[in-house]
Amino acid sequence: MPLLNHLKEYRSKLGVNQTEMGRLAGVSRQTISQIERGDYSPSVTLALKLAKICQVSVEDIFEYEEE
Repeated sequence: MPLLNHLKEYRSKLGVNQTEMGRLAGVSRQTISQIERGDYSPSVTLALKLAKICQVSVEDIFEYEEE
């Protein structure tokens, strides 16, 4: 998958679990889990929300890699 992410590391730094991160971002725990596994690419809006929650740029969390 070309979209890599570091969401789990940033979530751990915040000390929140997937359920809490989902609540903060307005999505389900399952959505956070799918993003972390690389099974789901978030919308731009969700990626921006996650970056704001983690207080980093979108590029710090998500990384696009050409196949």
